[in-house]
Amino acid sequence: MAVTESAVAPVGRDPERAGPRPAGEPARPRREHDGARAVRSGHGRIPWPQAARDSAARTYARSLPVVPVRARGLTVEDADGRRYLDCLSGAGTLALGHNHPVVLEAIRKAVASGAQLHVLDLATPAKDAFTTELLRTLPPELADRARVRFCGPSGTDAVEVACRLVRAATGRSGLLAFTGAHADLNTGALEAPATARDIRAPRLPYPQDYRCPFGIGGERGAELAARWTESVLDDADPGAPLPAGMLLEPVQGEGGVLPAPDGWLRRMREITAARSIPLIADEVRTGVGRTGRFWAVEHSGVVPDVMVLSQAIGGSLPLAVVVHRDDLDVWRPGTHATPFRGNQLAMAAGAATLAHVRENGLAERAATLGARILAQLRPLTERFACVGDVRGRGLMIGIEMVTPDAPPGPDETGPRPPAPSLATAVQRECLRRGLIVDLGGRHAGVVRLLPPLTITDDQTNAVLDRLTDAIASVAATAATRFPVHPALVRAGVPARTPGG
Repeated sequence: MAVTESAVAPVGRDPERAGPRPAGEPARPRREHDGARAVRSGHGRIPWPQAARDSAARTYARSLPVVPVRARGLTVEDADGRRYLDCLSGAGTLALGHNHPVVLEAIRKAVASGAQLHVLDLATPAKDAFTTELLRTLPPELADRARVRFCGPSGTDAVEVACRLVRAATGRSGLLAFTGAHADLNTGALEAPATARDIRAPRLPYPQDYRCPFGIGGERGAELAARWTESVLDDADPGAPLPAGMLLEPVQGEGGVLPAPDGWLRRMREITAARSIPLIADEVRTGVGRTGRFWAVEHSGVVPDVMVLSQAIGGSLPLAVVVHRDDLDVWRPGTHATPFRGNQLAMAAGAATLAHVRENGLAERAATLGARILAQLRPLTERFACVGDVRGRGLMIGIEMVTPDAPPGPDETGPRPPAPSLATAVQRECLRRGLIVDLGGRHAGVVRLLPPLTITDDQTNAVLDRLTDAIASVAATAATRFPVHPALVRAGVPARTPGG
């Protein structure tokens, strides 16, 4: 990949400060952080008491041994002054990157105003400004009839609220969800009450091309997935009642960066509307321009009954919202209440973020740049046997790593087994080159890019250069470092090595 010298920083350096440190410029002093003795990690110094005190549930701290101390835009600097290009973006939370001036100014104004920072669900100027800006971005058919419910500050809280909402509105209990759904969907909200006549609906097939559940992909695979859904709903033999709602992601993130086909999404809307089943769109990770439209459902023209929003809408601060049709608003006051539903700083930062994305056409920019990134990454599937598929929408990109020396599927034409150990190796090699990426997918075998919408062309070149170099390094040693046992190959499961 041809990249200009000015576009690519040396490993660990900011592209905006590429090249050697100017003569006379002192190195940043190394400091101890958190008041704790630190140990060397090769990627900054990690305070060992923090690792000892954290829950075993921690995730990113295990795979990204970085101690960030300052950040701006795409660039993160660690405790040793080493710089990284951050394509994790707080798991997609930072639509404008780190410490964007618009966000910082909104927070400063909110703090300087002397307004209450904790107000429960009282009406405030910050809340009104956020709600007005949010409704301005939504599909008009929903915005004209919308009710906005502020809930707990995470996407999981919002999913729980949405599921309880449709149950209360319909008087039904079961919920439809899909294979590969985000962890937010694996909450108690999906569990039907424990009564004999309440039946929890099964997970439905989510259409995809590379690992199609029906082995064919494309429009035909999506059509079969839609027919499967209809058969589940219309099968009278079990006598199961209609569900309270259908909950889906327009692009599955944790499922492996799988964009739902637009035609299939329209079919889901037709199927649910014909049976009076509320459709809940989970836009926790796909919203605020991430996929190339302000909301991912806009690609298909679908207008859901409920939208679950979080992450980027808070402008980097905790905020979650459920937007729904007014006729679903059947709850009594205080139902599913939480004291943290009125985060004034998050509303101020969120309103500024929504307005900046809208006024500067950043969703359209994400569509253009995402198409360019996909075009440059897709040839990797021909160049490296360990790269099985490259896919995505807008600035939500996934590269699926596969076992290069394993045979394809049972019919000799299917995909090779996923290789989570290779994906982990790519993430590690990216980090060595000053690039932070995420992992996901059903087998944790997908390398994911979630750069901020503000990423520049030069920064994009730098990201692609480092990522391609990391993949090439892993591919060169994949066969010897990550062997696969024949029994695992036959089972379609890749071997996990001590280094993977």
